Amino acid sequence: MLSPAQAQDAPPLSGPLLAVTSAAQDQILLLDMGSGARRSLYFGDGWHMVWGFSADGCRLIYTLSDGLGLARAYSARLDGSDARALVQFDELPPEQWGVWEPQPSPDGSRIAFTLIRVEAAPDGTPRRTTHIAWVDANGGVPEFYSRTGDEHEPEWSPDGQWLAYLSFTQRPAGADIAATAVPTPEGGSAPVGPLLREADLWVVSADGQTKYPLTDFPTGSVRAPRWSPDGLLVSFIYSPSPNNDTFWMIANAAGAIPTPLSYQWSLILDTTWFPDSTAILGAARDVQGIAENVLWRVPLVGNADTDAARVLPDPALSYADYPRFSPDGRWLALRSSYALALADLTTSTWTLPEGIPLGNMPPVWSPAGFVGEAACG
Repeated sequence: MLSPAQAQDAPPLSGPLLAVTSAAQDQILLLDMGSGARRSLYFGDGWHMVWGFSADGCRLIYTLSDGLGLARAYSARLDGSDARALVQFDELPPEQWGVWEPQPSPDGSRIAFTLIRVEAAPDGTPRRTTHIAWVDANGGVPEFYSRTGDEHEPEWSPDGQWLAYLSFTQRPAGADIAATAVPTPEGGSAPVGPLLREADLWVVSADGQTKYPLTDFPTGSVRAPRWSPDGLLVSFIYSPSPNNDTFWMIANAAGAIPTPLSYQWSLILDTTWFPDSTAILGAARDVQGIAENVLWRVPLVGNADTDAARVLPDPALSYADYPRFSPDGRWLALRSSYALALADLTTSTWTLPEGIPLGNMPPVWSPAGFVGEAACG
Protein backbone atom coordinates (compact mmCIF):
# COMPACT_ATOMS: atom_id res chain seq x y z
CA MET A 1 0.00 0.00 0.00
CA LEU A 2 1.51 3.31 -1.10
CA SER A 3 1.24 6.63 0.62
CA PRO A 4 0.78 9.62 -1.74
CA ALA A 5 4.48 10.46 -1.35
CA GLN A 6 5.55 6.95 -2.37
CA ALA A 7 3.13 6.86 -5.30
CA GLN A 8 4.67 10.01 -6.77
CA ASP A 9 7.90 8.07 -7.34
CA ALA A 10 6.16 5.21 -9.21
CA PRO A 11 6.25 5.01 -13.05
CA PRO A 12 3.37 6.88 -14.72
CA LEU A 13 0.26 4.88 -15.51
CA SER A 14 -0.67 4.50 -19.18
CA GLY A 15 -4.30 3.32 -18.99
CA PRO A 16 -7.01 2.47 -19.37
CA LEU A 17 -7.30 2.40 -15.60
CA LEU A 18 -9.62 0.44 -13.35
CA ALA A 19 -10.25 1.68 -9.81
CA VAL A 20 -11.72 -0.43 -7.01
CA THR A 21 -12.29 -0.02 -3.29
CA SER A 22 -11.06 -2.73 -0.96
CA ALA A 23 -13.65 -4.63 1.09
CA ALA A 24 -12.03 -3.24 4.24
CA GLN A 25 -12.49 0.25 2.76
CA ASP A 26 -8.95 1.14 3.77
CA GLN A 27 -7.47 1.73 0.29
CA ILE A 28 -8.21 2.42 -3.36
CA LEU A 29 -6.50 0.24 -5.95
CA LEU A 30 -5.64 1.40 -9.47
CA LEU A 31 -5.05 -1.31 -12.07
CA ASP A 32 -3.33 -0.21 -15.31
CA MET A 33 -4.66 -2.35 -18.15
CA GLY A 34 -1.93 -1.04 -20.48
CA SER A 35 1.17 -1.85 -18.44
CA GLY A 36 -0.23 -4.23 -15.84
CA ALA A 37 1.01 -1.94 -13.06
CA ARG A 38 -0.94 -1.64 -9.83
CA ARG A 39 -1.07 1.19 -7.38
CA SER A 40 -2.78 1.18 -3.99
CA LEU A 41 -3.58 4.57 -2.51
CA TYR A 42 -4.14 5.26 1.16
CA PHE A 43 -5.72 8.53 2.27
CA GLY A 44 -5.74 8.04 6.05
CA ASP A 45 -7.80 6.09 8.53
CA GLY A 46 -11.28 6.87 7.15
CA TRP A 47 -13.43 4.53 5.12
CA HIS A 48 -12.41 4.92 1.48
CA MET A 49 -14.88 4.79 -1.43
CA VAL A 50 -13.96 5.51 -5.05
CA TRP A 51 -16.71 6.93 -7.29
CA GLY A 52 -15.08 8.02 -10.52
CA PHE A 53 -12.47 9.99 -12.41
CA SER A 54 -12.37 13.55 -13.65
CA ALA A 55 -13.28 13.96 -17.32
CA ASP A 56 -9.61 13.85 -18.36
CA GLY A 57 -8.92 10.87 -16.10
CA CYS A 58 -6.19 12.72 -14.22
CA ARG A 59 -7.94 12.86 -10.85
CA LEU A 60 -9.81 10.39 -8.67
CA ILE A 61 -13.16 11.30 -7.11
CA TYR A 62 -13.67 9.57 -3.76
CA THR A 63 -15.25 9.88 -0.32
CA LEU A 64 -13.84 9.39 3.16
CA SER A 65 -15.85 8.80 6.30
CA ASP A 66 -15.04 8.20 9.94
CA GLY A 67 -16.72 4.88 10.61
CA LEU A 68 -20.47 5.39 10.47
CA GLY A 69 -20.07 9.18 10.35
CA LEU A 70 -21.14 11.20 7.33
CA ALA A 71 -18.66 11.15 4.45
CA ARG A 72 -16.86 14.00 2.69
CA ALA A 73 -15.98 14.11 -1.02
CA TYR A 74 -12.46 14.69 -2.34
CA SER A 75 -10.45 14.62 -5.52
CA ALA A 76 -6.77 13.76 -5.81
CA ARG A 77 -4.18 13.15 -8.48
CA LEU A 78 -3.57 9.56 -9.55
CA ASP A 79 -0.50 9.40 -7.32
CA GLY A 80 -2.62 10.42 -4.33
CA SER A 81 -1.19 13.93 -4.09
CA ASP A 82 -3.02 17.26 -4.12
CA ALA A 83 -6.08 15.93 -2.26
CA ARG A 84 -8.83 18.55 -2.21
CA ALA A 85 -12.16 18.72 -0.41
CA LEU A 86 -14.86 19.25 -3.01
CA VAL A 87 -17.78 20.59 -0.98
CA GLN A 88 -17.81 23.55 1.40
CA PHE A 89 -21.01 23.82 3.42
CA ASP A 90 -21.17 26.20 6.39
CA GLU A 91 -24.91 26.14 7.06
CA LEU A 92 -24.56 23.29 9.57
CA PRO A 93 -21.88 22.08 12.01
CA PRO A 94 -19.43 19.66 10.37
CA GLU A 95 -20.91 16.59 12.07
CA GLN A 96 -24.40 17.35 10.69
CA TRP A 97 -23.75 17.14 6.96
CA GLY A 98 -22.07 14.85 4.48
CA VAL A 99 -21.66 13.93 0.82
CA TRP A 100 -22.45 10.66 -0.93
CA GLU A 101 -22.25 9.23 -4.46
CA PRO A 102 -20.38 12.12 -6.14
CA GLN A 103 -20.66 11.83 -9.93
CA PRO A 104 -18.40 13.92 -12.22
CA SER A 105 -20.11 15.09 -15.39
CA PRO A 106 -18.69 13.70 -18.66
CA ASP A 107 -17.92 17.20 -19.95
CA GLY A 108 -15.81 17.93 -16.87
CA SER A 109 -17.77 20.97 -15.74
CA ARG A 110 -19.58 19.77 -12.62
CA ILE A 111 -19.77 17.14 -9.92
CA ALA A 112 -23.26 16.10 -8.84
CA PHE A 113 -23.82 14.35 -5.52
CA THR A 114 -26.26 13.65 -2.73
CA LEU A 115 -25.94 16.18 0.11
CA ILE A 116 -26.98 14.70 3.45
CA ARG A 117 -28.19 16.99 6.24
CA VAL A 118 -29.12 15.99 9.79
CA GLU A 119 -31.28 18.57 11.56
CA ALA A 120 -33.78 18.59 14.40
CA ALA A 121 -37.39 17.80 13.52
CA PRO A 122 -40.19 19.83 15.18
CA ASP A 123 -40.34 17.27 17.99
CA GLY A 124 -36.60 17.58 18.58
CA THR A 125 -35.59 14.21 17.11
CA PRO A 126 -32.87 14.09 14.43
CA ARG A 127 -34.20 14.22 10.88
CA ARG A 128 -32.08 13.33 7.84
CA THR A 129 -32.75 14.96 4.49
CA THR A 130 -31.01 14.29 1.18
CA HIS A 131 -30.85 16.60 -1.83
CA ILE A 132 -29.25 16.30 -5.26
CA ALA A 133 -26.69 19.11 -5.47
CA TRP A 134 -23.67 20.07 -7.55
CA VAL A 135 -20.41 21.95 -7.38
CA ASP A 136 -17.91 23.12 -9.95
CA ALA A 137 -15.38 20.46 -10.91
CA ASN A 138 -12.81 22.22 -8.71
CA GLY A 139 -15.20 22.20 -5.74
CA GLY A 140 -17.08 24.91 -3.89
CA VAL A 141 -20.38 25.77 -2.25
CA PRO A 142 -23.20 23.51 -3.47
CA GLU A 143 -26.08 24.55 -5.69
CA PHE A 144 -29.24 22.42 -5.55
CA TYR A 145 -31.11 20.49 -8.22
CA SER A 146 -33.76 19.04 -5.87
CA ARG A 147 -35.70 20.42 -2.93
CA THR A 148 -38.11 17.81 -1.59
CA GLY A 149 -35.53 16.22 0.71
CA ASP A 150 -35.44 12.52 -0.22
CA GLU A 151 -33.47 12.19 -3.47
CA HIS A 152 -30.66 9.80 -4.39
CA GLU A 153 -28.62 8.10 -7.15
CA PRO A 154 -27.62 10.94 -9.49
CA GLU A 155 -26.53 9.70 -12.94
CA TRP A 156 -25.26 11.95 -15.75
CA SER A 157 -26.25 11.44 -19.36
CA PRO A 158 -23.30 10.66 -21.66
CA ASP A 159 -23.23 14.23 -23.00
CA GLY A 160 -23.48 15.79 -19.54
CA GLN A 161 -26.65 17.72 -20.44
CA TRP A 162 -29.06 15.77 -18.20
CA LEU A 163 -28.99 14.25 -14.74
CA ALA A 164 -31.27 11.37 -13.77
CA TYR A 165 -32.05 10.73 -10.11
CA LEU A 166 -34.55 9.12 -7.75
CA SER A 167 -37.12 11.04 -5.74
CA PHE A 168 -38.89 9.25 -2.89
CA THR A 169 -42.39 9.90 -1.57
CA GLN A 170 -44.51 8.17 1.05
CA ARG A 171 -47.98 6.69 0.77
CA PRO A 172 -50.32 4.75 3.06
CA ALA A 173 -50.35 1.03 2.30
CA GLY A 174 -53.42 -0.53 0.74
CA ALA A 175 -54.88 -3.99 1.05
CA ASP A 176 -52.16 -5.48 -1.19
CA ILE A 177 -48.92 -4.43 -2.90
CA ALA A 178 -50.76 -3.11 -5.96
CA ALA A 179 -53.06 -0.80 -4.00
CA THR A 180 -52.77 2.34 -1.98
CA ALA A 181 -55.06 3.22 0.89
CA VAL A 182 -58.39 4.85 0.12
CA PRO A 183 -58.06 8.61 0.64
CA THR A 184 -59.20 9.76 4.03
CA PRO A 185 -62.61 11.51 3.81
CA GLU A 186 -62.56 15.19 4.54
CA GLY A 187 -62.62 15.68 8.28
CA GLY A 188 -61.77 12.03 8.92
CA SER A 189 -58.80 10.65 10.79
CA ALA A 190 -55.44 9.98 9.17
CA PRO A 191 -54.79 6.51 7.68
CA VAL A 192 -53.75 3.92 10.22
CA GLY A 193 -50.55 1.95 9.66
CA PRO A 194 -47.01 2.54 8.42
CA LEU A 195 -46.27 4.63 5.34
CA LEU A 196 -44.48 3.05 2.39
CA ARG A 197 -41.46 4.91 1.00
CA GLU A 198 -41.18 4.52 -2.76
CA ALA A 199 -39.19 6.20 -5.54
CA ASP A 200 -39.85 7.45 -9.04
CA LEU A 201 -37.32 8.49 -11.69
CA TRP A 202 -36.73 12.17 -12.49
CA VAL A 203 -34.41 14.08 -14.82
CA VAL A 204 -33.10 17.63 -14.62
CA SER A 205 -31.11 19.59 -17.19
CA ALA A 206 -27.55 20.47 -16.25
CA ASP A 207 -28.46 24.16 -16.05
CA GLY A 208 -31.36 23.33 -13.71
CA GLN A 209 -33.93 25.04 -15.94
CA THR A 210 -35.87 21.94 -17.01
CA LYS A 211 -37.04 19.19 -14.69
CA TYR A 212 -39.69 16.49 -15.06
CA PRO A 213 -40.57 12.98 -13.81
CA LEU A 214 -39.88 10.07 -16.13
CA THR A 215 -41.99 7.62 -14.14
CA ASP A 216 -45.13 7.96 -12.03
CA PHE A 217 -45.96 4.50 -10.74
CA PRO A 218 -48.93 4.59 -8.35
CA THR A 219 -47.30 1.84 -6.29
CA GLY A 220 -43.90 0.18 -6.22
CA SER A 221 -40.44 1.70 -6.41
CA VAL A 222 -37.75 2.49 -8.98
CA ARG A 223 -33.97 2.25 -8.56
CA ALA A 224 -30.68 2.04 -10.48
CA PRO A 225 -31.13 4.53 -13.36
CA ARG A 226 -28.64 3.86 -16.17
CA TRP A 227 -28.26 5.92 -19.36
CA SER A 228 -27.76 4.17 -22.67
CA PRO A 229 -24.41 5.15 -24.24
CA ASP A 230 -26.23 7.00 -27.04
CA GLY A 231 -28.09 9.05 -24.40
CA LEU A 232 -31.56 8.26 -25.77
CA LEU A 233 -32.83 5.84 -23.13
CA VAL A 234 -32.70 5.32 -19.38
CA SER A 235 -32.99 1.82 -17.98
CA PHE A 236 -34.13 1.19 -14.44
CA ILE A 237 -35.29 -1.53 -12.07
CA TYR A 238 -38.93 -1.45 -11.01
CA SER A 239 -39.99 -3.35 -7.88
CA PRO A 240 -43.70 -3.78 -7.08
CA SER A 241 -42.50 -4.84 -3.62
CA PRO A 242 -39.02 -5.17 -2.10
CA ASN A 243 -36.74 -7.75 -3.78
CA ASN A 244 -39.32 -8.44 -6.50
CA ASP A 245 -37.61 -6.78 -9.47
CA THR A 246 -38.24 -6.32 -13.18
CA PHE A 247 -36.20 -4.74 -16.02
CA TRP A 248 -37.57 -1.52 -17.58
CA MET A 249 -36.49 1.33 -19.86
CA ILE A 250 -37.84 4.71 -20.93
CA ALA A 251 -36.92 7.48 -23.37
CA ASN A 252 -35.69 10.76 -21.94
CA ALA A 253 -38.72 12.89 -22.80
CA ALA A 254 -41.50 14.42 -20.75
CA GLY A 255 -44.56 12.17 -21.01
CA ALA A 256 -42.62 9.18 -22.34
CA ILE A 257 -44.16 5.78 -21.64
CA PRO A 258 -41.97 3.29 -19.72
CA THR A 259 -41.44 -0.10 -21.33
CA PRO A 260 -41.18 -3.33 -19.32
CA LEU A 261 -38.45 -5.69 -20.49
CA SER A 262 -39.39 -8.50 -18.09
CA TYR A 263 -42.56 -9.47 -16.25
CA GLN A 264 -41.67 -12.26 -13.84
CA TRP A 265 -40.13 -11.14 -10.58
CA SER A 266 -36.44 -11.78 -9.99
CA LEU A 267 -33.70 -10.31 -7.82
CA ILE A 268 -31.69 -7.84 -9.93
CA LEU A 269 -28.43 -6.85 -8.32
CA ASP A 270 -27.16 -4.33 -10.88
CA THR A 271 -27.29 -3.34 -14.54
CA THR A 272 -25.27 -1.54 -17.19
CA TRP A 273 -25.63 -1.01 -20.94
CA PHE A 274 -23.73 -2.75 -23.71
CA PRO A 275 -21.44 -0.17 -25.35
CA ASP A 276 -23.45 -0.15 -28.62
CA SER A 277 -26.75 0.62 -26.77
CA THR A 278 -28.41 -2.50 -28.22
CA ALA A 279 -29.05 -4.33 -24.94
CA ILE A 280 -28.75 -4.17 -21.16
CA LEU A 281 -26.35 -6.32 -19.16
CA GLY A 282 -27.92 -7.39 -15.88
CA ALA A 283 -26.60 -9.32 -12.90
CA ALA A 284 -29.67 -11.12 -11.58
CA ARG A 285 -30.85 -14.28 -9.90
CA ASP A 286 -34.05 -16.31 -10.34
CA VAL A 287 -34.18 -15.60 -14.08
CA GLN A 288 -35.35 -18.42 -16.39
CA GLY A 289 -35.21 -20.85 -13.48
CA ILE A 290 -31.55 -20.17 -12.60
CA ALA A 291 -31.32 -19.39 -8.88
CA GLU A 292 -27.74 -18.07 -8.84
CA ASN A 293 -26.96 -14.46 -9.70
CA VAL A 294 -25.37 -14.59 -13.16
CA LEU A 295 -25.00 -12.20 -16.10
CA TRP A 296 -27.80 -11.77 -18.64
CA ARG A 297 -28.08 -9.92 -21.93
CA VAL A 298 -31.51 -8.28 -21.77
CA PRO A 299 -32.87 -7.39 -25.25
CA LEU A 300 -34.70 -4.13 -25.83
CA VAL A 301 -37.42 -5.94 -27.79
CA GLY A 302 -39.18 -9.00 -26.46
CA ASN A 303 -39.41 -10.49 -23.00
CA ALA A 304 -36.30 -11.15 -20.91
CA ASP A 305 -38.16 -13.92 -19.08
CA THR A 306 -37.70 -16.03 -22.21
CA ASP A 307 -35.41 -14.04 -24.50
CA ALA A 308 -32.53 -12.98 -22.25
CA ALA A 309 -29.27 -14.83 -22.95
CA ARG A 310 -26.50 -15.82 -20.56
CA VAL A 311 -23.25 -13.84 -20.76
CA LEU A 312 -20.00 -15.61 -19.77
CA PRO A 313 -21.87 -18.77 -18.67
CA ASP A 314 -19.05 -20.25 -16.61
CA PRO A 315 -20.02 -21.82 -13.24
CA ALA A 316 -16.70 -20.64 -11.83
CA LEU A 317 -17.79 -17.02 -12.34
CA SER A 318 -19.97 -17.17 -9.25
CA TYR A 319 -22.10 -14.52 -7.56
CA ALA A 320 -21.68 -12.04 -10.41
CA ASP A 321 -22.37 -8.41 -9.57
CA TYR A 322 -21.49 -4.80 -10.59
CA PRO A 323 -20.68 -5.34 -14.31
CA ARG A 324 -18.92 -2.38 -15.95
CA PHE A 325 -17.60 -2.11 -19.53
CA SER A 326 -14.37 -0.29 -20.35
CA PRO A 327 -14.87 2.80 -22.56
CA ASP A 328 -13.48 1.01 -25.61
CA GLY A 329 -15.76 -1.99 -25.02
CA ARG A 330 -12.93 -4.50 -24.89
CA TRP A 331 -13.05 -5.29 -21.18
CA LEU A 332 -15.82 -6.16 -18.78
CA ALA A 333 -15.02 -5.75 -15.09
CA LEU A 334 -17.28 -7.20 -12.43
CA ARG A 335 -17.32 -8.53 -8.92
CA SER A 336 -17.40 -12.30 -8.51
CA SER A 337 -17.72 -13.52 -4.92
CA TYR A 338 -16.28 -10.12 -3.87
CA ALA A 339 -13.20 -10.67 -6.07
CA LEU A 340 -12.44 -8.53 -9.11
CA ALA A 341 -13.05 -10.45 -12.35
CA LEU A 342 -11.89 -9.21 -15.75
CA ALA A 343 -13.29 -10.51 -19.03
CA ASP A 344 -11.57 -9.86 -22.37
CA LEU A 345 -14.51 -9.65 -24.74
CA THR A 346 -12.30 -10.04 -27.80
CA THR A 347 -11.52 -13.60 -26.70
CA SER A 348 -14.54 -14.29 -24.45
CA THR A 349 -12.19 -15.31 -21.66
CA TRP A 350 -12.03 -14.08 -18.10
CA THR A 351 -9.68 -14.18 -15.16
CA LEU A 352 -9.41 -13.28 -11.48
CA PRO A 353 -6.26 -11.11 -11.28
CA GLU A 354 -4.04 -12.23 -8.42
CA GLY A 355 -3.04 -10.02 -5.55
CA ILE A 356 -6.05 -7.71 -5.70
CA PRO A 357 -7.94 -7.32 -2.40
CA LEU A 358 -11.60 -8.26 -2.21
CA GLY A 359 -13.89 -5.34 -2.96
CA ASN A 360 -17.35 -4.17 -2.00
CA MET A 361 -18.14 -1.47 -4.59
CA PRO A 362 -18.53 -1.32 -8.37
CA PRO A 363 -15.29 -1.09 -10.36
CA VAL A 364 -14.76 2.30 -12.01
CA TRP A 365 -13.08 2.82 -15.40
CA SER A 366 -11.06 5.87 -16.43
CA PRO A 367 -12.86 7.86 -19.16
CA ALA A 368 -12.17 7.52 -22.88
CA GLY A 369 -10.31 10.85 -22.86
CA PHE A 370 -7.56 9.56 -20.57
CA VAL A 371 -4.29 9.33 -22.54
CA GLY A 372 -1.91 8.45 -19.71
CA GLU A 373 -0.70 9.90 -16.44
CA ALA A 374 2.32 11.48 -18.12
CA ALA A 375 -0.01 13.84 -19.97
CA CYS A 376 -1.68 15.05 -16.79
CA GLY A 377 0.98 17.66 -16.08
